[in-house]
Parts: sequence; structure tokens; C-alpha cells
Amino acid sequence: MSGGLYSMQSKEFDKTLDLEKVKPYGDTMNDGKVQLSFTLPVPMGDEAIEAAKQLIRQMGFENPQVVYYKELTPGFTFFNCYGSTIHTVNFSNIYVPKVESGKMDMHETDDYIREQVGRPLVIVGASTGTDAHTVGIDAIMNMKGYAGHYGLERYEMIDAYNLGSQVPNEEFIAKAIELGADALLVSQTVTQKDVHIKNLVELVELMEAEGLRDKLILVCGGPRLSHELAKELGYDAGFGMNSYADDVASYISQEFVRRLSVKKNKI
Repeated sequence: MSGGLYSMQSKEFDKTLDLEKVKPYGDTMNDGKVQLSFTLPVPMGDEAIEAAKQLIRQMGFENPQVVYYKELTPGFTFFNCYGSTIHTVNFSNIYVPKVESGKMDMHETDDYIREQVGRPLVIVGASTGTDAHTVGIDAIMNMKGYAGHYGLERYEMIDAYNLGSQVPNEEFIAKAIELGADALLVSQTVTQKDVHIKNLVELVELMEAEGLRDKLILVCGGPRLSHELAKELGYDAGFGMNSYADDVASYISQEFVRRLSVKKNKI
């Protein structure tokens, strides 16, 4: 009896991984289980719970379950829910543009610049525009770095200048010229109403107007940025979440050497 029950249960659980039809994983393969959290501008009660379930069904989920709900303030209810999605994605066809450079640690990057360039690279960074956040730019540039990854100021072959936050694009460019920058690093954290997009585009346009865009390596980074978006906005590279000074330094040094090689070949 027990053997028959085990056989029936085994057949119920799909263990097949099809990369052309990938679904979320909860307890078993292909169960499609997803956790959702959201707030509805309605009073807490049975009607609110039913509204949440109906909304989840319209999103393409089966068996919607409200496992937690709470009134945030009169007229607003927060929900924590579960559901099983009916949709899949073809993982085998996914292509994501990425920064094309090998990753090196601090010592490897210093040795690379020393051998291939022969002088320190000058990198100027800032949180530009009205962005007052410095956590991101400090994590990349300050000597102590972040999460065990030393910042650019600690590199022997990089002269790093952290201009801080709320630096107008015009001042950023002027300082870069004064310092003889090889690369500019822009950090953007505030993204409400896409204010970061407008600011990033403005910087590119100002650099183009000054005839500097092709002379400097231009990099941006932030929690809502990606390499693909950065390229669309006119930047050479973009770094999003889980990026460190190692990633930025590796890219800038290798890109600088690549451009040196192109110049030599043209001569």
C-alpha cells in the first residue's frame, strides 16, 4: 500500500527541467510558485482580500492565496500573497548585453596598467545633478571600498578623485578637464520619475558639445542601471547591483589599453 502511494506521489511531481519553458521554483520543479507583495488603496476586509485574489488571477497566476494582510492606514491594505504562474520563459534564447572585459583584482589591475600604460590612470567620479547619495560612489572610489573590495583610491596605478554628491554636470566636466581625466564615473541613485535618465543624457550632450565624448571613457553606475541602458544613453559601460571597484577598474584599464592600440594602428 505504502509503495503504491509513493509511486503515485512521485508521478505528481515534475522533475523535468526544460530551459525553453522555465517556470519559477517553489517546492518542486515547474510548480510556478511566486510570492507577491503589494498595497491596494481599499479598506481592510473580506472585499479587499477578494480584490487581491482577483488581481492575482488577472496577472496570470493560479490558486491565489492571501497569507498575510494588514491595514497600513485607513483606506490602504498591504498584502503578502502566493500564486502559481501559468507563464514560462525560454531561457536558452535570452541575451543580455554585458561589459566585455576580464575581471582582475586590485593587484592584477595595477600590474596591468603599469605594464600596458606606464602611468596611473586618472578617474574622476561623482554623484551628479541633484543626486545627494554618496553610498554608491564611495563604495567604488573610497580607499576602504565595500564588502572586502578595495576602492579605486587604494590602487597604486589609479589616481582617483571622488567629487562627492550633487555635482552639476558642468562642474563635473570642468574638473575632469582640470585633472586631466582618462575616465569619468557617474553614480546615480535617485530614480523617481526617471530623473537619472535626464541627468545622464545631459552629461553626454554637454561632453559632445565640448568635443570630449570620444576622448574620455564614460561609465555610469547605480541600482537601477544596467550595461544595456548605459549604452543606450551614450555611455561606454554601465554597472548595476553587485558591482565593485574590481569590475570598474578592470573595465576602464582594459578599455583604455584597447583604445591605445587602436590609435597606434591608425598611425
